[in-house]
Amino acid sequence: MSSGGTGDRQRSVMVMSQRDKVVSLTFRMTIIIIAILFALFPVVFVVASAINPAGTLSTRTLIPRVDNPAELLTNFRALMIDQLRIYPFWNWIANSFVIASVSTILGVMITALSAYSFSRFRFKGRRSLLLGILLIQVFPNLLAMVSLFLILSQVSRLSVVIPQAMPFLAFIDWSWLNFFGLNSAGGLILVYLGGVMGINTWLMKGFFDSVPRDIDESAMVDGATHAQTYWLLIFPLIRPILAVVAVLSFIGTFNEFVLARIMLRSRENWTLMVGLFNFITSDFNRDWGKFAAGALVSAIPVVAVYLALQDQIVGGLTQGAVKG
Repeated sequence: MSSGGTGDRQRSVMVMSQRDKVVSLTFRMTIIIIAILFALFPVVFVVASAINPAGTLSTRTLIPRVDNPAELLTNFRALMIDQLRIYPFWNWIANSFVIASVSTILGVMITALSAYSFSRFRFKGRRSLLLGILLIQVFPNLLAMVSLFLILSQVSRLSVVIPQAMPFLAFIDWSWLNFFGLNSAGGLILVYLGGVMGINTWLMKGFFDSVPRDIDESAMVDGATHAQTYWLLIFPLIRPILAVVAVLSFIGTFNEFVLARIMLRSRENWTLMVGLFNFITSDFNRDWGKFAAGALVSAIPVVAVYLALQDQIVGGLTQGAVKG
């Protein structure tokens, strides 16, 4: 009797255990499905608006009813082919890609050098500089909008002021300063560089701290300089964190709107985000269809960069999370 009772209790425990597993799995799958639906809803909404020939946000069906399937591409065709004289879409994409790429490359290189210095060297004011960089990130970028606008506008005037104030330098062509002034890609790149160096310096410093100092010491014993140690030994080891910083910087600058809207005045110099914004203002009579089509196209470079570097991103975030 006792053995039979023990067997019944074991079977009961097994049944309850299986039941708990089913309930737990069902609960987790439900949460996952709900999260996926929340994530996909904006994408589906934008796609439905982009293929709506009426150019509105509201549709009775997910796929609009049209006589000719080619009408579903009306907004894309008008945006990228038919109406380029009205809004230079490809020029906006090129501006965004160039500005984001240059800002990312320069930002990664400068940030890596500064993070290496903070990690490996001990100098006076090192801790204060690190805390200062961190403190600056507390203040929103909007606080600096007016000052940045005034600084870049003054830079644009220097090409005229310098020859007048110093006639002995009038033989030099100072027009190149306009490339770093207001309504220029160079000026916007300089502003972006200042913005990406703060938190990225701390992120890369944490990764440098995880690289053993024995590598530096061994290289120094063999007669290598700090530059040789950095470029030949350390730099190849930090590729994961470089990918993380590059992706974050590229996405941030490619999708940035407020600074670009204030600094870039002419339509030819607009970035893609500024150009798309004008589709929903009075300039283009609020054409939501072309706005949605442009939003889908603008996501392609960001997704491509992320997919190309996703392995390095995961490795960089996990390895740089702890020291040692």
